[in-house]
Amino acid sequence: MWLFYPLLLAPTVLCSLLETRKFSPERRAENIDGSVPTYKNPDAPIEDRIEDLLPRMTLEEKVAQLFVSFIRSISPTSNSCGLTSIQGDIGQQIGGWMNMDDPLDDTLEYNQTGLENMMRTKGGSIWAGYLTPYDKFVFAIETGQRYLMENTTLGIPALIQSEGLHGFTNNGTIFPSPIGLAASFNRDLLKSVGSIISDEAEGLGINHVFAPVLDLSRELRWGRVEENFGEDHFLTGEMGLAYVTGVQEGTRRNVTADGPGGARKRMAATCKHFAGFGSPMTGLNLAPVVGTERDMRTTYLPAFQRACLDSLSIMTSYSAYDGIPAIADKHLLTDILRNEWGYKYWVTTDAGSVDLLINLHFTCETRECAAKASVENFSGEMGGGSYTYLTLADQVTAGQLDEKYIDETVKNILRVKFTLGLFENPYPYADYLDTIRTPESREVLLTSDRESIVLLENKGKTLPLSKDIGSVALIGPQVDQVTFGDYVFFNASLNGVSPLQGFKDFLANTSSSTKINYAEGCKLWSNDESGFEEAVNAAQASDVAIVMVGTWSRDQTLLWQGLNATTGEHVDLHDLGLVGAQLKLVQAIKATGKPTVVVFVSGKPIAEPWIQDHTDAVIQQFYPGELGGLALAEVVFGAFNPSGKLPVSFPRDVGTTPAFYNYLKGARPLDPGFVTDNGTLVFGHQYVLSSPVPLWSFGHGLSYTTFNYSDLAISPSSIGPTGTFNVTVTVHNTGSVDGQEVVQVYATDAYSSIVTANQQLVGFEKVHIPAGSSQTVSIEVNASQLGLWSLDNKWVVEPGTFILKIGTSDQTFAKTNLTVT
Repeated sequence: MWLFYPLLLAPTVLCSLLETRKFSPERRAENIDGSVPTYKNPDAPIEDRIEDLLPRMTLEEKVAQLFVSFIRSISPTSNSCGLTSIQGDIGQQIGGWMNMDDPLDDTLEYNQTGLENMMRTKGGSIWAGYLTPYDKFVFAIETGQRYLMENTTLGIPALIQSEGLHGFTNNGTIFPSPIGLAASFNRDLLKSVGSIISDEAEGLGINHVFAPVLDLSRELRWGRVEENFGEDHFLTGEMGLAYVTGVQEGTRRNVTADGPGGARKRMAATCKHFAGFGSPMTGLNLAPVVGTERDMRTTYLPAFQRACLDSLSIMTSYSAYDGIPAIADKHLLTDILRNEWGYKYWVTTDAGSVDLLINLHFTCETRECAAKASVENFSGEMGGGSYTYLTLADQVTAGQLDEKYIDETVKNILRVKFTLGLFENPYPYADYLDTIRTPESREVLLTSDRESIVLLENKGKTLPLSKDIGSVALIGPQVDQVTFGDYVFFNASLNGVSPLQGFKDFLANTSSSTKINYAEGCKLWSNDESGFEEAVNAAQASDVAIVMVGTWSRDQTLLWQGLNATTGEHVDLHDLGLVGAQLKLVQAIKATGKPTVVVFVSGKPIAEPWIQDHTDAVIQQFYPGELGGLALAEVVFGAFNPSGKLPVSFPRDVGTTPAFYNYLKGARPLDPGFVTDNGTLVFGHQYVLSSPVPLWSFGHGLSYTTFNYSDLAISPSSIGPTGTFNVTVTVHNTGSVDGQEVVQVYATDAYSSIVTANQQLVGFEKVHIPAGSSQTVSIEVNASQLGLWSLDNKWVVEPGTFILKIGTSDQTFAKTNLTVT
């Protein structure tokens, strides 16, 4: 009888099941009682919406949420969007549904079959980077989202993804590269930049940007230094948090913003690359990173913990850390990120990185193994490779993978989509053109270009130049071109102002009669010195010579492979000196006897001690934004007082790296060697003929005015291992011009149970102080910033004495002590 008992109860069980699920399997998007499904109710709590939607989804629909599809039609061997050559049937999987490659083809047509195929198997996200023109792009986004919302069973919208490193890559405003933005030391400015990027992207229908990059610039040979906020994790965390806040703050139009189910963000920022990616062995991109748990906890994780717990997305890194590929690192992605930090949003792999388990790290032999290793850490697959996640459904069916991993990963991406309000409004805005390059955004752009410039040297007050100076020679390969950093769109430089044009515009606007004598002198990449004579003549005919040299990025034309470049992704260096004839050009101009100003336009530090020793002034302009040429002219002529500080130290040469300021105690020499001006060799021990002390260190940056510090105080002067204390100081502008000062606070643990950094930035504040005035600055510091990863593998703040130093760089201080009990 017991064999038939379940059959007798079947109607009751079925009714109970349907009552619990509240929907019919045949009509999964509807409730059986005719009420609105919870997942479609914008006033329902987000977690309730997730729990209502997930059981309605088939396994195939769940897996489709873990993929990114492509709008652009891409050939199987295309290198567009960073895709490497892909053979066989995989080409069919990445073919988009619109031809976006021909700028002269303005037809708004698409391939319906391609659209349906892509959305059926990879409908979770849509990659939309680098696509123009606007009308075609907006049409594609509208078409894709409407298909998902109106022609699929459950109507789940997609995340629309683009790059947002320093401007979104669909003809948006280009700001200075992150390394330059960090030089501003201005949180409010970074927040405004993020907000403008979000404004411009949102109007076009983008809702997910791949930024900020929180890798640290501690390995300067690595090509992606320009994408970082510098060498210091505290500065990186503060700048990253400001950017994330600016990008995500607010809500999309016409979505519910109140109540438990209301949208809370308007854009998903993506913190990357999690974690430790920026310190590869030998400086080579993708190479393994050597480190311990203490290195990870002390150096690489703090910026992510500060900036990213509220970001809606995190991207894993390509590399392996301590022998474990990041995308398969359970300790990093599950134990720390999910369980310890409580992160509940979307984690995505980088493009093609799942395949690297097979062909770079060699920890998997099959696509099945690679997909399983990644999804069991609750990550989605960005694409750009062979789409290993296409094996997931079969693995579940075969009992090789527990579906719970897919369920939890899908919950994370649904949580992002509900938080963004995409179920209510996933579409572009009709007035999208009104949000791009507005007068307000141009003001922020100009401010960011101004504040990213760092004055490194100014001997004899060579700068600023008088607006009445008779003539200026502008010399060098960086004068008559716009040099942006990587991750910009095709021909983005057409929107920029070159230094030559910027100087002309500035002088015209100030009614100056100063004459400009321009000569290129040499190419960036060539040893050809045939242009030197013209350059020397221009200098001799002028009152002062400004020589602009530096590095250049590959993304100027988006030809990712084969482009001669010295910075950018997969563009790593063995030497940090100037390439080609550039240094010889500077030396030839200095030999004329004319005052010589060197401007480094670059994405990373340039190691040229001769320039520091022999030229009259040196300016660092990290890859600028669209108004960089004008901003540079304003700084040179004193219309803007430079206020930038170095977010990264400048080594003497590649052999004296690493150069970062927060080295562990005992890692700097007492007896360096050097070469005198007359060629005499003075031998030392560390190093024999050089010194690891940087040319210019983190935090350094000069002004056209001077600042003095007084009345340093700490309150309270004794604290426990928790809570906060305040560092207060009075800053005096003792010069004759208004200026901005970056007040910096550093801490040193006098004695500790493990070896700690000789000093560590724990606070900063940028203030504007008129000439002759003073301002009292108070900076709050959290006691946890004094902590260390103990011998017991815990984050602790040990009792003892901490030396607190405050000043205008990592080397200029007033000092006092703090006691931790």
